[in-house]
Amino acid sequence: MNHIDWELINWSRAQFALTAMYHWIFVPLTLGITFMIAIMETIYLKTQDEKWKSITKFWMKVFGINFAIGVATGLIMEFEFGTNWSNYSWFVGDIFGAPLAIEGIMAFFMESTFIAVMFFGWDRVSPKFHLLSSWLVAIGSNLSALWILVANGWMQNPTGTSFNPDTMRNEMIDFWAVLFNPVAVNKFLHTVISSYIVSALFVVGISAWYLLKRRDIVLAKRSMLVASVFGLLATIGTFWSGDESARQVAATQPMKLAAMEGLYKGDREAPLIAMGIFGEQENTIHKREKFIVEFKIPKALSYLAFLDSDKFVPGIDDLVHGNPKERVRSFQERIDSGKMAIDALGNYVKAKKYGDLNTIENELKTFRTHEKDFGYGYYFGKNPHTLIPNVKMSFYAFHIMVILGTYFLVLFIILFVKTLRGKLDKSRGLLRLTLWSIPLGYIASQSGWIVAEVGRQPWTIQNLLPNIAAVSQIDAFSVQITFFLFLIIFTTLLIAEIKIMLSAIKKGTEH
Repeated sequence: MNHIDWELINWSRAQFALTAMYHWIFVPLTLGITFMIAIMETIYLKTQDEKWKSITKFWMKVFGINFAIGVATGLIMEFEFGTNWSNYSWFVGDIFGAPLAIEGIMAFFMESTFIAVMFFGWDRVSPKFHLLSSWLVAIGSNLSALWILVANGWMQNPTGTSFNPDTMRNEMIDFWAVLFNPVAVNKFLHTVISSYIVSALFVVGISAWYLLKRRDIVLAKRSMLVASVFGLLATIGTFWSGDESARQVAATQPMKLAAMEGLYKGDREAPLIAMGIFGEQENTIHKREKFIVEFKIPKALSYLAFLDSDKFVPGIDDLVHGNPKERVRSFQERIDSGKMAIDALGNYVKAKKYGDLNTIENELKTFRTHEKDFGYGYYFGKNPHTLIPNVKMSFYAFHIMVILGTYFLVLFIILFVKTLRGKLDKSRGLLRLTLWSIPLGYIASQSGWIVAEVGRQPWTIQNLLPNIAAVSQIDAFSVQITFFLFLIIFTTLLIAEIKIMLSAIKKGTEH
């Protein structure tokens, strides 16, 4: 690729990021609130307390509003794979398409079917079947997330597949390796469990508003109890899965880890930067970011990444220029290797055309030798520093996520204790803080996706397919037009949802 249309690439990335981030505003609430609804209905069925039924129906209404808008944004995102990223779709359609197809058949249809029963079946089916429907909606929505995150996990760590030089496509050879890819499993757990925090913050925040207004007190206190416990457990689970996620990133995406920590010079006993502020960039070829303020925890990064405080953690400079002492290959070595893979593939195709069996065998062998660096070959003759992700954005997003996660843990503990002691409605300062914590949950969740996706740039598929090769060959102006159209549509949908939801919340259960 001698000419790269960076305008097309950047606008295509921006459009997909816009769609994904808007879609993710709606998804976390759906994933968690469905389980809380099922829990509340279970309590109702056990106690036969009509107030629990009223509470369940209230949060069910809120869920329905959110679900309807979320579906619309999700459908558009899937279409963009074909319109803006057609080369990607061709290259890995056999792998990426399978989880999405399963998600549509197994999870989405199950979820959609039982939503109808959940909303309209209160007096039409037995209480136990209705409760089952509520649980199946919760399970179905989370199964939808499973298959989508399996696909995303494969993009972060491709496994269970093989490139077929005859069709020029990656093909799945082991479905179970794709499904149980350690990165995919951990991504599912971390993403879904952290989404429960967002939904729990939403419920406790709205409950706090009711207590501040001194109305729907029963709804508020009971919802606060369920959501604070749910949120506390989710926060603990998120820290556990996040700890495992760090080790997965260290093993499969070392550049992402280096960007998350702003680590340029790798080291043994590498410190963890708990907090830091960047100053001006160095005036060098790769615009190195420099800290003006940083608070380090000695040896913590080595231990976090490898459970060994003496382990070497490669930095950005090591990955770009190489570190033979620590057996870290330079990007230029990988670029040269990738170019050999691409050239061998081209020679293989020519040899097949002319039936040159000896050349076919030799070129295929060369390709397989260098296949793991295939994607780097697209950067042959180019500055290897272009393979560095946005360090500042990755660093800040990661640390915002961690700091807010710690805050949420403390908040849920305090809310749970105050609720049990019956002192919550007297703590008006705490209630206001809880209400204004709702947007912080969304900020933390969006930050997590920024770390995951910006940190792995420029790859659409790690080490195999960079975005410069994955993008559709279309006019950049058409992408710009649709970007702004989507921005207007999504913003309108978001405003509409907020207005409808605020109206439903103001009505509560007493009107």
